[in-house]
Amino acid sequence: MILVIRPDATLEQIDHVIETVRELGFTPHVSRGESRTIVGVIGDEAKPQVENFSAIPGVEQVHRILKPFKLASREFHKPDSAVYVGKVKIGAGSLAMIAGPCAVENYEVMDTVAKYVKAGGANILRGGAFKPRTSPYAFQGMGEDGLKILKDVGQKYDMPVVTEVMDPRQVDLVCRYTDMLQIGARNMQNFDLLKECGKANKPVLLKRGMSATVKDLLMSAEYILAEGNKDVVLVERGVRSFEDSTRNMLDMSAVPNVKGQSHLPIIVDPSHATGRPDLIPAMCRASVAAGADGVHVEVHNCPEKAMSDGPQALLPHQFLDLMGDLRRLATAMGCEFWAPPEK
Repeated sequence: MILVIRPDATLEQIDHVIETVRELGFTPHVSRGESRTIVGVIGDEAKPQVENFSAIPGVEQVHRILKPFKLASREFHKPDSAVYVGKVKIGAGSLAMIAGPCAVENYEVMDTVAKYVKAGGANILRGGAFKPRTSPYAFQGMGEDGLKILKDVGQKYDMPVVTEVMDPRQVDLVCRYTDMLQIGARNMQNFDLLKECGKANKPVLLKRGMSATVKDLLMSAEYILAEGNKDVVLVERGVRSFEDSTRNMLDMSAVPNVKGQSHLPIIVDPSHATGRPDLIPAMCRASVAAGADGVHVEVHNCPEKAMSDGPQALLPHQFLDLMGDLRRLATAMGCEFWAPPEK
């Protein structure tokens, strides 16, 4: 439920509300707006003390949240949330362009691709050090060596970096090297991993599972939020369908659907959704037009030699052309891709 605090409530009264919520056996989550403070109350609503909340000094109204995802809901936090990855802002009018190779292969490839995507306007660098692959014989990533390369290249080009974490035991290791943790589609409902990332002091990029509903995605986000990590960015990356001409079916309606139900930023990954470079630019443009808070694309300077997902990677010149289109579209939509201030 939500406790709406009176606009004239003192700090002592607000602290008392929070302490009382804890004393009654619930977990408080505070959201401070420009004119109002709201306290989200998480716990068993069947407890008899629930009715006492309206009697706490400083509480103006008590509202029950009907949706199963509480902290992720618009009811809990009305305005759009913004998440910062390093200096890069995602959400509330600022768009992310996450770009880079599917996997960290070696320093030379990572450096070359980073140079191109940085020049094109990408603001976050991606690259997988741990790769969940369908085949156990496929390239599984470079592990910690890949993390070191990703961090070094990111620092060279002044770009925050994001990479996938696959196991709760990897979270501390990945946190030492990256600015954002990615939870892939196959792990969207790995609840132990969600909770461990929720305890980490890093923003989380959470991808929708291949057979997951929007509600499933938001419930997974709730696991992270419930552990205290409020910096969650959702990713629509396509779902499985009977269509076999694309890798997945990109559910573009998920963008306004999520935004109607949740305050969390959502971006779109057309690379994994379509698996086809000829479709990726159009789907990126459609994503921004639908109101997404950014896009996530794979870029490689030599896709035929890529060790992972080469066929779905854009070439550097294709990425450059795409960014020109997206900037113009973003301006028309009243938003912009975050960029560092001019020196």
